[in-house]
Amino acid sequence: MTGSPITGLGSARLGPAERAQALDRMASEEFDVVVVGGGIVGAGAALDAATRGLSVALVEARDFASGTSSRSSKLIHGGLRYLEQYNFDLVREALTERSLLLQRIAPHLVRPVPFLLPTTHHVWERGYLGAGVALYDALAFQMGSTRGVPHHRHLTRRRALRLAPALRKSSFTGAIQYWDAQVDDARYVMTVIRTAAEYGAQVAARTQCIGFLREGERVTGVRILDLESGHKSEVRARQVVNATGVWTDDIQELVGGRGQIHVSASKGVHLVVPKDRIHSSTGIILRTEKSVLFVIPWGRHWIIGTTDTAWNLDKAHPAASKADIDYVLSKVNEVLVTPLTPDDVEGVYAGLRPLLTGETDETSKLSREHVVAHPVPGLVLVAGGKYTTYRVMAKDAIDAVVHGLDRRVAESCTDRIALVGGEGFPAMWNSRQRLAARSGLHVARIEHLLHRYGTLVDDLLELIAERPDLGKPLTGADDYLRAEVVYAATHEGARHLNDVLARRTRISIEAWDRGIGVAQEAAELLAPILGWSKQQVDREVEYYRKRVEAERDSQTQEGDQEADARRRGAPEIVPTY
Repeated sequence: MTGSPITGLGSARLGPAERAQALDRMASEEFDVVVVGGGIVGAGAALDAATRGLSVALVEARDFASGTSSRSSKLIHGGLRYLEQYNFDLVREALTERSLLLQRIAPHLVRPVPFLLPTTHHVWERGYLGAGVALYDALAFQMGSTRGVPHHRHLTRRRALRLAPALRKSSFTGAIQYWDAQVDDARYVMTVIRTAAEYGAQVAARTQCIGFLREGERVTGVRILDLESGHKSEVRARQVVNATGVWTDDIQELVGGRGQIHVSASKGVHLVVPKDRIHSSTGIILRTEKSVLFVIPWGRHWIIGTTDTAWNLDKAHPAASKADIDYVLSKVNEVLVTPLTPDDVEGVYAGLRPLLTGETDETSKLSREHVVAHPVPGLVLVAGGKYTTYRVMAKDAIDAVVHGLDRRVAESCTDRIALVGGEGFPAMWNSRQRLAARSGLHVARIEHLLHRYGTLVDDLLELIAERPDLGKPLTGADDYLRAEVVYAATHEGARHLNDVLARRTRISIEAWDRGIGVAQEAAELLAPILGWSKQQVDREVEYYRKRVEAERDSQTQEGDQEADARRRGAPEIVPTY
C-alpha cells in the first residue's frame, strides 16, 4: 500500500528506516500522547489518538504483541460464559465489537467460526443452554451484528455426529451449534499498529520505557532505552498512557508506587494438534468444572485450550508445565472417540490474562471488565478487559487523555476506520482467481495471502514479481512463502528471527520441530534487510534453537516452578532491563 488516507501524513510501512526515523522524532518533538505498550490495547490507543488528530508515539520493550496479545485463544467472541454471571453489558459490548470487526474494521483478518456445544442431559440442560445461546444471539441482533454470523441451531446427537464424528457417542445426548469469530491475534495487533502509523503515529519496538519525566507531580513524558543500540533518550508528551497489561504494576512503580489499581495474571495454556487428529468440520466447546475448553479450527491444525490458573513467575515467558498439558488432554479426551496423546501435540503456548484484582483468590472469577484511571497528573492507566473489546478500552483511555489535554478534540472514530488491507477486501477476494492467474501462484496461495494481508497482498505479489524465488514456500514450513519472511522485516516491524517465526507467522507452534528446521533459511532472508553479518545470522539461529529447547524442556516439568526455571534457561536475543 502506498501513501496514506491523508496525503503525506504517514506510512503503513514499518521497516528499519521507519523505526530509525520514529526514534529521531521521538527525541526531538513533544507529542500529545505517548503510549507505553505494544499489545492490542496500546495499539488500539495509538490508532484512536492518531485518528482524532493527536500526535502520538508508541514504545514497546519487546516485539509488538509479544506478551498476552499473541498468546490468546485467537477468538473474537461475546463471552458466552459471562451470561451465566449475568454480565449482560459485557457480552453486549463484546458482540457489538465482534460485528464491527467482521463487517467493517477487519474483514480480511476476522472470520466467522462455528462451534458445537454438546449437551449431556436430555431436557433441562438443553433448555438451559439453549436459552443462553438464544440470549447470545438476541443480544447480537440488538446490536445489528447478525450479518455474516448465522443463528444458533439445536441438533440431535445423530446430526451432531455428522458434523463431528470425532465425538464419542456416549459422551453427549445432543448439541447446540452457534457461531463466533476468530483472528490471528499477533497479526491483528501488528496491523492495528501499521494503521496507526499510516495516520501519523511514531512507533518503535525493542524500545523500553525505563522511567518518567516529571515536572513537580505531573508526568511530562518518558525516558526510553533503544535496546538495539543502547541509546537512551527522552520523549516529551502532554499525556502518557500505561497500556502494559500484566506489566501494569511494574510500570506504575516507575512513577513511585503501584497505585490503586492492581492487575493479577492468569495463565492460559493452549495445545496445537494436526487437523487429522480430530475428525470434525466444526469447532467444539466443552464445559469444565472451572471454565470452558475450546477446540478451535486453525488452518491445518486445531487449537485446544485453555487453562485458568494464577501465575506469579516470569511474565515475559509464562511456561506450560506437563501438568497443564495433561489437564487439557484429559478434558478433551473425555469426549473423543480416539484420545489424543502427548505425541499428537505439535505446539504449545501459554499466555497471561491481565485481570483486575478482586476479592477472590480464584483467577477464573476475577473481572474481565476494564478500568481507566488517572493515578497521577499526566498519566492515564488502562487495564483489564479482553481482546475482543480492545477498541472500547482504547477509546476510553484516549477520552481520559483528551480530558487531561483540556482542549477540544474530535470524538473517537475507530468504529468507522478500516485497518490497512481491509478497505475493498470483498472485491479483491472476489478477484482471487484473476490474481492467481496474473501472479502464477495457486489460488489456494492467494487465499492464504488475502486472509493475512487483505488488499496489501499487492505488496507481496510485487516482491515475488521482482524476485521469483520469494514465491516459493519455505522448506519445512510450506504453508508460508519466502516473501512473507522478507515482508515481515520490510513492512511489519520484525527485528529478529523469533519475531518472524513466532508472531509474523505461526511456524513456532504449527511445525513439529517448532521451526528449527526453517530457522536458517528465514534468517538468511532477513539478513540483507536488517543488516546482519554471517555471525549475527548464526547468533539468531542459535538463540532461536535454545528458545525452542527451553520451551520443550519446561513442558516436561510437573509444576510451574520447575517449568519456569527451565524456560528461563534460554537467553534473550535482546535483553530488557
